[in-house]
Amino acid sequence: MISELLNRHPAVLSLSEFLVLLGQEAFAHRRPTGAEMWRVYSRQSPALRAMMQGGKVMDEVLYPLGTPGTRFHAEDIPPIALVTLPHLTDQHEALFDELAGTVGALPRMDLAAHYQSVFDHLGRKFNRRVWVERSGGSLMYARKLLKLFPDARVIHVFRDGRDTAMSMTSHPNFRILVAMIEASRRLGLDLYRKFERADANMFEVRMEQLFFRLVDTPKLAAKATLPQFGAFWSRLTLIGQETFSTLPPERVLNLRFEELQDNPREMLDRMIRFIDPSLADKEWLDAAAAVPRPTQKKYKTLPPEEQRALTEACAPGLAALGYTI
Repeated sequence: MISELLNRHPAVLSLSEFLVLLGQEAFAHRRPTGAEMWRVYSRQSPALRAMMQGGKVMDEVLYPLGTPGTRFHAEDIPPIALVTLPHLTDQHEALFDELAGTVGALPRMDLAAHYQSVFDHLGRKFNRRVWVERSGGSLMYARKLLKLFPDARVIHVFRDGRDTAMSMTSHPNFRILVAMIEASRRLGLDLYRKFERADANMFEVRMEQLFFRLVDTPKLAAKATLPQFGAFWSRLTLIGQETFSTLPPERVLNLRFEELQDNPREMLDRMIRFIDPSLADKEWLDAAAAVPRPTQKKYKTLPPEEQRALTEACAPGLAALGYTI
């Protein structure tokens, strides 16, 4: 919803699910060539391939998979074509081809410069002067993102972790990830450590490739439990809180989703002015504020025992964000 509302603003380039779908390799290169970066943008990571092979597609996917005449299929669709490009234009396949030439021609340069080059190109094409990248689960990459973009302004959008956990249970990518974390934990490995680091490397990418070749991911994903999703949300929340604590307060906006639903006009006005005060736009705000609606907390529909188990798993993150436990 946040990406969709930002996409309606005439000056904002909304980059929805750009980075998270690229996988670990998105942060593993130091000074890649344009050809190397295009491979990252256009080839599925091992985790994304495993998710797409499961036959279940996440709700965020905008590419019309399965529609007659479409160019890509679940097993070969490029990560940037799943959500990001269809979010920007109906001519997303033509845009994909345009970017292939533009990115491929780029010289060897720092990783951040590659991303900035693509974002600037898209900004010029769509006449947008400010870009905002929003990916679900990007707390996993918060430290890496701040290393790439040390002057970034951060909007931390969060909701009650119990509802977030319930939502994640129906998301193929998170099912695989949470199950993989739990399986690794039983082997004495803590995969959260890679989320706590600002760097990444190709060794981790190769290990991930090996993991997905050896493991039956659908079978593994089926074992993930609701409290495990709650614990995952809580751990990421604490990593995010620690990461953002190093930034000046004026560079972090904490946006509670429930407050956005209850008071959309005030929250959206605060958000757009935080991004850039010159973006304040009454016409956009009038239209955007009409979209969010209050909803019931889903976790309260669970049986009491399941509610208690989920709340216990989420407790550290809930406390850190000021939720009542």
